[in-house]
Amino acid sequence: VQQRTEELVEANEDLRKEVRERERAEQALVESESKLRHAQKMESIGRLAGGIAHDFNNLLTVMLSYCELVLVSLEEGDETREDVEEIKAAAERASKLTRQLLAFGRQQIFEVKVLDLNDLIEEMIPMLERLIGEDIVLDVTMSPGAGKVLADRGQLEQVLMNLVVNARDAMPTGGTLGIATGSIALDADDPTEHPELRAGRYARLRVTDTGTGMDAKTRARIFDPFFTTKPTGKGTGLGLSTAYGIVKQSEGAISVQSEVGDGSTFDVLLPETDQESEGTVVTPKKSRGRAGNETVLLVEDESQVREVIRSVLERNGYSVLEADGAERALELCEVHGVDVDLLLTDLVMPQMNGRQLAREILRRRPETKVLYMSGYASEVAVRMGIRDGDLDFLAKPILPGALVAKVREILVVERPRRSEPHPAARSSVSGRFARPQ
Repeated sequence: VQQRTEELVEANEDLRKEVRERERAEQALVESESKLRHAQKMESIGRLAGGIAHDFNNLLTVMLSYCELVLVSLEEGDETREDVEEIKAAAERASKLTRQLLAFGRQQIFEVKVLDLNDLIEEMIPMLERLIGEDIVLDVTMSPGAGKVLADRGQLEQVLMNLVVNARDAMPTGGTLGIATGSIALDADDPTEHPELRAGRYARLRVTDTGTGMDAKTRARIFDPFFTTKPTGKGTGLGLSTAYGIVKQSEGAISVQSEVGDGSTFDVLLPETDQESEGTVVTPKKSRGRAGNETVLLVEDESQVREVIRSVLERNGYSVLEADGAERALELCEVHGVDVDLLLTDLVMPQMNGRQLAREILRRRPETKVLYMSGYASEVAVRMGIRDGDLDFLAKPILPGALVAKVREILVVERPRRSEPHPAARSSVSGRFARPQ
């Protein structure tokens, strides 16, 4: 009887262990599904934000360009100048908001390089100390094992600054702000923590504060664009959403742990790389001359944007042929092809995108130079060479001075013709540039 009792006790304990393990597995599955749903929600919001930013950048290009043209025509001391300057300043503030929306929507152009996370933080410490003020203690702990990452330096600095500002604002009466680095390995067999990430080693940037903390409702929305707990006029609600977008575009993840009254911990994970650090990027020399008499084929489907760009170019001595799409551009190329020195085209257009149009024109007129522009830069555009500097590109909103300088630079500098993919490979990228609905 005693032996039977012991067997039953042991069997009962085994059953309890199995039940606990099953409950843990079910809880992990629920958490994983919740994180995936949140990631899908953020993906949808990001696409919407990117599309809105694209449309606003077209409008801002028109506003800023006409402001510049009006200012050039006004005499110093003219009372109207001050009014136009105010309009221009407001438009420039709006353009900063669209850049933040593009960051959240993961539609920025990155200049990706091999970066040492510890070195980057070390260089930023003096600036961060000034940023947080004297009533907050900055505690920095950098692990020698924190690996190198592939990222855009400026964007990664923006992530750290936004997290530090958020931590500072959570401690209005002072406290301790911690910055720490490290390295972790994600296992493919345990995807519950970050199910959206591939297995492998990740460099970790951790920012902590001893501030007010957050409740569950706030944590669930903390990375949403325009969400803020600050009083009206004290914040745009784009700081953390910008950080979120930059990290996601860098193929990483960002998460938060927080309880009311216990402060907050933000973790940023970025894939480690074995690549060696790259050399310093050479800045192109400024072009000589401020105006030209060459012919530019301008292709832009937004009529207001097309009109103001044409006006800017013509005022600087260029002859401009206008087209509202690729079909019309090819017709003009057939008639005026010998005279076209530069193709200035929007990158994302209906039917045929700017890259496809450039291929057709270069096939007929190999000596034609090309400059792309866009109100947003999707990941597809980045993969087509913009990120690596393979294409000449201007991001909207475009200021007249920047436009003229870039056009002049391209036309006066002799460059080897860039190779285009074999025609058989073109099908792999065609159709990817359909305008977002």
